[in-house]
Amino acid sequence: MTIDDPVTRAEVEAAFAAYEAALVGNDVAALDGFFWRDARALRYGTGENLYGHAAIAAFRAARPATGLGRDLDGTVITTFGRDFATASTLFRRDGAPGRVGRQTQSWARLPEGWRIVAAHVSVIDAPA
Repeated sequence: MTIDDPVTRAEVEAAFAAYEAALVGNDVAALDGFFWRDARALRYGTGENLYGHAAIAAFRAARPATGLGRDLDGTVITTFGRDFATASTLFRRDGAPGRVGRQTQSWARLPEGWRIVAAHVSVIDAPA
């Protein structure tokens, strides 16, 4: 198995960047499209545990559309073979001083393209 094949990594980096743009732009339709349309998709958030694409989509449709801007730091994308990758990043928001968010995504190449099959978001106090 090849780890960090340059072509595969570039594909996932592009998908990750497009997801980030959709997230901060509150493009709900695009965000829905990034997640695997399956009951086994999951997203653990800062205050919710979402199982299945329908639950993730409902969360996206109901969340506030303000204060979504953020700065990323320490992003690490690693690919495993041609069809699986992880993307992890830290983020900070102006509206949450002294806090740092953590986001991890598992991406899989499916027939319809790269999709997030599992995600986790949490926020902690910024390390001293």
